[in-house]
Amino acid sequence: MGRFLFVVPPLVGHVNPAVGTAAALTARGHEVAWAGHPDLVRKLAGADAVVHPCALPGDVPPRPAGLKGPAAFRFLWESFLVPLADAMAPGVRAAIGGFDPDVVVCDQQAVAGALVAESLGRTWVTSATTSAELVDPLAAMPKVAAWLDGLLADLRDRVGGVEGGADPRFSPYGVLAYTTRALLGPVGLPDGVRLVGPSVTARPAGDDDFPWEWLDASALPTVLVSLGTANNEAGARFLNAAARALAALGDRVRTVLVDPAGVVDPGAFVGSGERQGPGGHGGPSGLVGPGGLVGPRRPAGAGGGLPGHLLVRPHVPQLALLERVDAVVCHAGHNTVCEALWHGVPLVVAPIRDDQPIVAGQVVAAGAGVRLRFGRADAARIGAAVEAVLDPAGGHRKAAEAVGESFRAAGGGESAADHLVSLAHSRG
Repeated sequence: MGRFLFVVPPLVGHVNPAVGTAAALTARGHEVAWAGHPDLVRKLAGADAVVHPCALPGDVPPRPAGLKGPAAFRFLWESFLVPLADAMAPGVRAAIGGFDPDVVVCDQQAVAGALVAESLGRTWVTSATTSAELVDPLAAMPKVAAWLDGLLADLRDRVGGVEGGADPRFSPYGVLAYTTRALLGPVGLPDGVRLVGPSVTARPAGDDDFPWEWLDASALPTVLVSLGTANNEAGARFLNAAARALAALGDRVRTVLVDPAGVVDPGAFVGSGERQGPGGHGGPSGLVGPGGLVGPRRPAGAGGGLPGHLLVRPHVPQLALLERVDAVVCHAGHNTVCEALWHGVPLVVAPIRDDQPIVAGQVVAAGAGVRLRFGRADAARIGAAVEAVLDPAGGHRKAAEAVGESFRAAGGGESAADHLVSLAHSRG
């Protein structure tokens, strides 16, 4: 039996795909351990997960809400990913020394894993939880690419110290890409990339207080609106516009809107002019956890002035909910997009930054959704886009189902586990 160490950043969308692969390995009798943020990993992988703790960078500046394009890319690497690698490196080194894995599985944004594994002469594989890097987003920006090369070279000197090493984002032993051609399209790929499909698996049951009886009380199509856990600052205007748009469609749809930071204003729906706080109880609580800013818990139903067909929640059991929705409105985060398409659900995508414009383009090219410009998405445009993807004549549902079929055929976590086991045996 093999021993596999997963090195992950403190980002939900990067841990979740690895969870399915790790579960497949464990089911086959292999040993699995993690290097990362213990609370987040155990929340997503299970309370009994073996986690070697890695430090997090301190005093990470908040990313300005309007930062996009090359400026957002520079901020991501310079202000978060590189400091994260510096902070995680000692913990990763200790994890490899203590666990002695046969293969180190390194998330593409947890580059400390690759650099430390390489410096120790270990076999390591890249886990690419988004397809953005696979299509070379910097091909048209050579100066930005050169800047990143220099940044990574300096990081290697501090963390790994290996001269002329591999790009820490692309392991020479292989890259596990959690997508398929049906979504990725006919683009050229780097050597060693294996399209294993999304790793979608059951997640540990948390404190699920979702009001399923509300969902069962109507036969109307259901729309899920979510901007993930990392877009609180940028998302207030969009979420309020989406709430107004879908409130206006109340005779045709019902909506579950995820609002972690409590930014949706129920007062906008109170006909008498009475206004309440974002949670129906005054202002948000401001609790901060690994997944981002968490607002106050709202009561089930239409409290706080919200119409009865609009349910606003700080969090939802997304995978379970996707089995029962008819459309998703989101920021084109790769994890949310793949989970929706896995269930054959069409999308309205409004990308904000980072990999999201690339993923949104893939959704549209596959025919599985409609794209909006995030900064210009008002209530009228959002409402029209939702009606378009719900219209059977548009073919979006059928296209989404076709992509979902390709995902399941690719194997996901099971296929990723096949490659890892084969590699461990060949390196044995």
